[in-house]
Amino acid sequence: MRDDSNTPYLTEPRLGRIPWLIHGFGTAAWTEADFGKVREWNGFRPVILDQVHSDIIHCVDAPPDGRLEGDALITSASGLFLVIKTADCLPVLVADEDRRVVAAVHCGWRGTWKRILEQVVGELRARYGCDPAALLAALGPCIGPECYEVGPEVRERFEAAGFPAGLFRPNPAGAGKYFLDIRAANVLGLRRAGLRPEGILSMDACTRCRPDLLSYRRDGTSEGRMYAFIGMKA
Repeated sequence: MRDDSNTPYLTEPRLGRIPWLIHGFGTAAWTEADFGKVREWNGFRPVILDQVHSDIIHCVDAPPDGRLEGDALITSASGLFLVIKTADCLPVLVADEDRRVVAAVHCGWRGTWKRILEQVVGELRARYGCDPAALLAALGPCIGPECYEVGPEVRERFEAAGFPAGLFRPNPAGAGKYFLDIRAANVLGLRRAGLRPEGILSMDACTRCRPDLLSYRRDGTSEGRMYAFIGMKA
């Protein structure tokens, strides 16, 4: 993944080789207003969810009337930017190069626990005829496994849902607390859904550790969000 702190968004080289695809993982320097400032993107319409840490998926073929509530977007239509907002959660951008279908997914711990990525892959297969083995999934910056502290109730939910205990590591400095590897949990979900290892493209950048990225855990504010986006040219 292109990792240049001088640019307002990061890109994944494999996705960048698809001629009809536009994508990026915005840093703290990229705002919602910036979508309208790139001349080459004139005519593109951002579709931005009201995210609720759910497993709700929307398939959109045109700009919706008003904001949609949910945590994943899928489209086969050109001219739309599917946009995910994060500030520690994991943004995932998915593309089917053959079918010309893309998706953007917000993976917090609740969405991960509900296996939202696996459900998105299932929707891509059922509605658009996508082969999971042909999909490309780019995992953007998120809070890392050394920084994402959660309580025992989160660990219990994950284990009850069949996730391996190895995703959690006890925090020696916090009684009863654990560190969760949310990136690894979603990689497992993608593999379980049928993606090949070479189709899973991961950027191991921790939002809490990198000053050019926004982190709710570090900054303690609910205001700032980074924008990950994916769209198709006509």
